Amino acid sequence: MDKADLIITGAVIYTVDSNFTTAEAMAIGSGKILAVGSNDEITGKYAADLVYDLGGKAVYPGLIDAHCHFLGYGMGRLKRADLTGTRSIEEVVERVQQHHQKFPDLYWIEGRGWDQNDWDDKQFPDRKSLDELFPDIPVMLTRIDGHAALVNSKALVLAGISAETKIEGGDILKENGLITGILIDNAMQLVYNVIPEAGAEEITRALLLAQDDCFAVGLTGVHDAGLETEQVKIIDSLQHAGKLKMRINAMLSPTQENLDTYVDGGPYITDRLSVRSIKLYADGALGSRGALLIHEYSDDPGNRGIMLTPPDTIRSICQQAIDDGYQICTHAIGDSANRMMLHLYGEFLQGSNDLRWRIEHAQIVAPEDFDLFGKYSIVPSVQPTHATSDMYWAPDRVGLERIKGAYAYKQLLDQLGWIPLGTDFPIEKINPMLTFFAATARQDADGYPEGGFQSENALSREEALRGMTIWAARAAFEENKKGSLEPGKVADFVVLDADIMAIPLAEVLKVNVMKTFIAGQQVYSR
Repeated sequence: MDKADLIITGAVIYTVDSNFTTAEAMAIGSGKILAVGSNDEITGKYAADLVYDLGGKAVYPGLIDAHCHFLGYGMGRLKRADLTGTRSIEEVVERVQQHHQKFPDLYWIEGRGWDQNDWDDKQFPDRKSLDELFPDIPVMLTRIDGHAALVNSKALVLAGISAETKIEGGDILKENGLITGILIDNAMQLVYNVIPEAGAEEITRALLLAQDDCFAVGLTGVHDAGLETEQVKIIDSLQHAGKLKMRINAMLSPTQENLDTYVDGGPYITDRLSVRSIKLYADGALGSRGALLIHEYSDDPGNRGIMLTPPDTIRSICQQAIDDGYQICTHAIGDSANRMMLHLYGEFLQGSNDLRWRIEHAQIVAPEDFDLFGKYSIVPSVQPTHATSDMYWAPDRVGLERIKGAYAYKQLLDQLGWIPLGTDFPIEKINPMLTFFAATARQDADGYPEGGFQSENALSREEALRGMTIWAARAAFEENKKGSLEPGKVADFVVLDADIMAIPLAEVLKVNVMKTFIAGQQVYSR
């Protein structure tokens, strides 16, 4: 008998190999998969001190979120007021007060998650109530998409923002010549610049908090979209110390420090960390009307959104990426931003290639631009819950014609034959079961709308699972290491209490994780 560290038997194992085969049993040794097969095949060849008979439960490759903000989520859990689900500015202020009572020693009050589209009055709020309650404490409350924020007067003063302040790639909203307190996109950075940076201890706590929550929902890998040098170094140190077990694909923010420290030296790869991509921003978000559109907003005549990064700056970074073997991953929401990036990428990629440059979100694409993804082998990296979160108001933003090219995941899948899926948490909820359900059913948790939102762009269950496993791994050049349960790959897998490939779709949101394993080690058990 060959020796294994762990044997799994009595399961329905979705290997997610090229043939999407299933198996009953799996042998694991030294953190990797030794073999998969029938119960008799595995138990007849391998022996292990630890054997799990799963009694018919379903096993899948460890789930991978191809676009999220892992550290940002942890920082939010650590010290920011949770404003998700608020139904009015009054409720926002109430939660901020509760947060301040819980953490009275924080000099800055921060919060995130409000969305005026969920309110009866769908207009942006102003700073009046915050000024009344917190005249001497700076407050910054970020919108759910991270592309707008409400700040009070104290924060404006500390940031040096006045009615005369100009900002490229952003906006400072005014009413009757007075600042309302709403900052859009790059204008937010003026406030971020004066908020004290988190120290190493705080970052460490945030990373470990985020890891615990990810393991509990079956995530074994994440693509963290936008990190700084010091943050990446802390991640690397914690992984080497064995404290941070999560596998992380770190997208670097395009700061000079990041370019000098990492990009100039080429990709940096360890067992659990991959640093080989740069995160750029072409435009803002649709919810805050910062997405860059070819034609003006249907519900805001004269406004076509905001270009966050000048094309020449993007070209310069793309050239450095080509020179140093890095991947480019660019946030693009509006059809104009997507068109700009598709053509700009094309200048460097020329034609078919395997550089896997990505467009993050690819949210609204003009009909004539879809084939550019295939022409230049550009990877559309999408988040299905954006469709089911935005579907209530997105048609008002862009009109009934343009919305046909929005959240078009099946149409995007057809360009390359594969598509990575993520959540963008904490903008959306962290649970990947929501991703699977939104991708396949195209509905919210209440089953709305009947038949699904633009259901012609729904993915099949197999496509959705591949998007959350092997295709997500492929988007980070890691498909030979993880993303499927095949001999030689790392033994990252998750056990669910129901089979999402077989149960009615309406029941998917009730599914829970029973166990999560990384490198054959159990990191979560329910």
